[in-house]
Amino acid sequence: MDRISLKYYEAIKEINNNFNGSVSGNTEDALVINWNGIQEISIADIKAKITEMETAKETEKTDKETKKTSGKQKLLDLGLTESEVKALIGV
Repeated sequence: MDRISLKYYEAIKEINNNFNGSVSGNTEDALVINWNGIQEISIADIKAKITEMETAKETEKTDKETKKTSGKQKLLDLGLTESEVKALIGV
């Protein structure tokens, strides 16, 4: 499955977990969605879900980095040295 097809498939599954069809094509213009008998979801709704999922992924990544930095600083504030912190958390 191409990257764009996978994005659409995952978004459709997120909207309707009962989706058991398929998505094929390597560009948005060439996408073919086999709904396999379930009610179709609009392309606008699918694109909105893709954006929502990408935003959530980026937010999760940013939150993880923020927590890592915060944790490191807290350990330093407790009196650990940079080398001790690095040995503990690899930062």
